[in-house]
Amino acid sequence: MALLLVSITISAGGDSLKSATTSAFDWNPVMDAIILVESEGNPNAVSGNSVGAMQITPILVKECNNILEKQKSNKRYTMADRYSVEKSKEMFLLIQKYFNPENNVEKAIRSWNGGVKYSVKATNRYYRKVLAKMK
Repeated sequence: MALLLVSITISAGGDSLKSATTSAFDWNPVMDAIILVESEGNPNAVSGNSVGAMQITPILVKECNNILEKQKSNKRYTMADRYSVEKSKEMFLLIQKYFNPENNVEKAIRSWNGGVKYSVKATNRYYRKVLAKMK
């Protein structure tokens, strides 16, 4: 379930997907794969307190708003924004920019499932599922 995102480098079938440091990094394949794994694309999906296509928790919304406040932005996300695929992707990107500026794909995937202090072992199944959807 969605918590917070962070970074590592991924290796799949010998091909290493390296971190990119450009601001134009394309997160769409990762976000689309996460959406398929989390909700099969259903923006109205609910599982406990995780909702929407990306299964965003209230904790993640709060963290996004904390980041926006630190950045002196007037923008804030609401709990209802979790049901919007567009707003969910914005939150994902905000979290990536803040916690994963090196754009490390493995870190992003694992932390989406296990939070900032994710366990590699505990997130292996999720990580493999997301990678499979990216292919």
